[in-house]
Amino acid sequence: MKILIHTRNTDLAEDFRVIVEEKLNSMQRFNVTIDRVEVEILHEMNPRQGKNSHRVILTSHGAGPLIKSEASEFNDLAAFDAAIKAFAFQIRKIHERTKDFDRDTLRNQKYVI
Repeated sequence: MKILIHTRNTDLAEDFRVIVEEKLNSMQRFNVTIDRVEVEILHEMNPRQGKNSHRVILTSHGAGPLIKSEASEFNDLAAFDAAIKAFAFQIRKIHERTKDFDRDTLRNQKYVI
């Protein structure tokens, strides 16, 4: 999975890129085809937007379904954590829809002798 990070009006911390790659690569455990994920980080310059001044938007592209989540918080990492939580919830829903829940028990099966 390719990860593209775009920033507007902000500078990233050195370890932010590593954290983003770790958390997004952990999403590969679900059986959902994602070619690339775009991470867009926006910083609002208005001081009245202090609690929601950092916004992170995650968008997936690929053969699978389009997944998009966004969150606004007081810093980049908190906003990313909230956005990745929503992103993981959507991926988990898609993964569970594709599972086969055919649960035949021994009582439901017919015995052939």
